[in-house]
Amino acid sequence: MRDQKASATGTAGELFDSALFRSGLKISHLRLILAIDDHRRISAAAEALGISQPAASRMLSEIETMLKAPVCERIARGVELTPYGEALARRARTIFLELREASREINELKTGSGGSVSLGSVTGPALNLAVPAIRQVITAYPGIEINVQIENSNVLARELLAARHDFIIGRIPDDQPPRLFNMVEIGFEEVCLIVRDGHPLLDKPVVGAEDLPSYDWVFQPPGTLLRRAVEDSFVAAGVRLPATVINTSSIILTLSIVRHTNAIAPVALDVANLIAGNGTPAGEIRILKTEIPIRIKPYGLITAEGRALPPSAKLLYDLILKQGRA
Repeated sequence: MRDQKASATGTAGELFDSALFRSGLKISHLRLILAIDDHRRISAAAEALGISQPAASRMLSEIETMLKAPVCERIARGVELTPYGEALARRARTIFLELREASREINELKTGSGGSVSLGSVTGPALNLAVPAIRQVITAYPGIEINVQIENSNVLARELLAARHDFIIGRIPDDQPPRLFNMVEIGFEEVCLIVRDGHPLLDKPVVGAEDLPSYDWVFQPPGTLLRRAVEDSFVAAGVRLPATVINTSSIILTLSIVRHTNAIAPVALDVANLIAGNGTPAGEIRILKTEIPIRIKPYGLITAEGRALPPSAKLLYDLILKQGRA
């Protein structure tokens, strides 16, 4: 009897002997705090969870009663988490990640599959690093499932913190605290400018910075690292920014616009080399020779601080790291 009692007050017992658990904290409370963090509006958070706004407000009040502290505050365009709310949200994401990993591990044990990996990457490294590593992994482990999202670093960093990716290849955005991430730099992404075949600027041996602003441009969304790098290059060259700009994160839409107009677009050199002059409709794209240097921060393998990689993700991570350092 004494042994059973000791067991009950051991590690597992200590885990549940938390003031928050004793005060009635539930999974539904954690889901709400994450939804508020993601959507920044109580109405949108309620809609995402499939509950009414009054129910969400009531649950929010319960959370604040348990914590004896405010978890969010109203701002001009909704709400934002207080430091107390941010602390709870950060731990909640870890809890849900661990539950997801438990589900993944149990499923792998049941099915005998090779596991699954969720990877996010900016475009250039996805082509020259992720693809070769993925090819090696699926050859060695036919049952593995690999999910890949191609996006800009701003989006990928948010997805990583939301536990939607195991790791990402990109850069830590300026608006995110570096302490939330672990990053191993593995390379530089060269950037070039692309235009359609027959573009007027192709007649020039070398295009100067002053030749560029008069044309339409296709940019990544404002605030993204590539966009800022190009804008900084214009400022450094002492020329005005383009007046007409189309914003999109889609490389497919970018190529289509460039192909059918006189617009200019900055893209990773690896992407441009893949599509330029290859005999397909996309091969009507050409790389513009220009004097304007576009400098962008090194990219790396990024994981969330304090979050361990599952075995299948660690395998792909290590292969990409090896490719990057080769």
